Amino acid sequence: MSDSILIVDDERGIRETLRGVMEDEGFTADAVATGEDCLKALDRKPYGCVLLDVWLPGIDGLETLKQLRAAGSDAAVVIISGHGNVETAVRATKLGAFDFIEKPLSIEKTVLVVRNALRQRQLELMNADLTAELAEEYVMVGESVAMRALRQQIAVAAPTDGRILISGESGTGKELVARAIHSQSRRSGAPFVEVNSAAIPEELIESELFGHVKGAFTGATSPKKGKFELADGATLFLDEVGDMSGSLQAKVLRVLEEQRFEPVGSSAAIDVDVRIIAATNKRLDLEIEQGKFRADLYYRLNVIPFELPPLRERYEDIPLLVEHFNLKFSQAYGKEPKLFSAEALADLQNYSWPGNVRELRNTIERVVIMHPARSVNAGDLPPHGKEEPPAASFRFPSFKEATDAYHREFIQKKITEAEGNVSRAAELMGVDRSHLYRRMRALGIPNRGERSGAS
Repeated sequence: MSDSILIVDDERGIRETLRGVMEDEGFTADAVATGEDCLKALDRKPYGCVLLDVWLPGIDGLETLKQLRAAGSDAAVVIISGHGNVETAVRATKLGAFDFIEKPLSIEKTVLVVRNALRQRQLELMNADLTAELAEEYVMVGESVAMRALRQQIAVAAPTDGRILISGESGTGKELVARAIHSQSRRSGAPFVEVNSAAIPEELIESELFGHVKGAFTGATSPKKGKFELADGATLFLDEVGDMSGSLQAKVLRVLEEQRFEPVGSSAAIDVDVRIIAATNKRLDLEIEQGKFRADLYYRLNVIPFELPPLRERYEDIPLLVEHFNLKFSQAYGKEPKLFSAEALADLQNYSWPGNVRELRNTIERVVIMHPARSVNAGDLPPHGKEEPPAASFRFPSFKEATDAYHREFIQKKITEAEGNVSRAAELMGVDRSHLYRRMRALGIPNRGERSGAS
């Protein structure tokens, strides 16, 4: 981060005094007399903070501030003025000024404001970097029909507060989808709070979710906030919800119904506003039939259902995932990215991946770390279940035939879900209706409407 200061004031004495003070405080400082010179200086080099007078010859300080923001400058701007008033201060704040101080300047206050402005700017830049890292970490890779439909579904559901139940095999990316939903929601500025029901001992899970008061049980030497309270105004991700005990299911159901709960050992209720995203790798409908999961809780959670496809059903995404993980781990370990041969990619596509994307990710990480050469051929791949039967696509003689077969099955499934309504099926898949009609004709899928119209 730049700790350099740019002083903009038409009074030479103030410019020189402020520059001397800033240099004495350990900053690098430059000074100019006009708004035009300020904009030129910011074009030449980045500054951490700009001390900007309002009254200047030519364009004034507020217009200068407006133009430097339009130019994309992220410098913290402190407005200084000998004729300050509330209206000017409000306008400066709306234009993005960090603070507003009046002349005659207090040196101590000016230095303090500059330090605070630089600290705030540093925090904002760090937050932007972390946000970018998270966005890269949780990117959803794939251009298959299933992945495009999934992204469309997220875009529609995320801005609402509807509860979401994400179902899918282990390793399909349920947490990734949950984070994507949160990041596109109105609660994105609030925390994403997660709890894995299967990873916490039964005797601790209630305290983990609802918190406890001091002395509630042996070892409760201090009060603790639970996940529901921590997620107030935010998103709570209940992972592996199918592993909850019956008693815990009843308590979670009550919280969902009332939006309030009582910490363990307390009789005082706490009101919360929590959006729930739940995930499971189990068939909850079968769990309900076997008496292992409450039907009323299922219906509370399953307002907006998401069904994640296993990797074997979107094998055309495997080369993209391989390249994504290849670049990710090569950068992480300071290595040159590997070059996977066509035979290696075909081998990876022809495997059924019971561990789904997680298993593929671990395989590529192992290759990046352990394989000494840059080129990776089929024989260089680590064992990844070759004793397993190959994916269904392996029975097709060409990539195009395998792709067409998958698309045909997927489209027919969606049309069935839409009860034969092609327009609705197109919405479910996130594609244009005319595109779906063309694809159906190309794949030889009959359109019920066309058939009935011809009879």
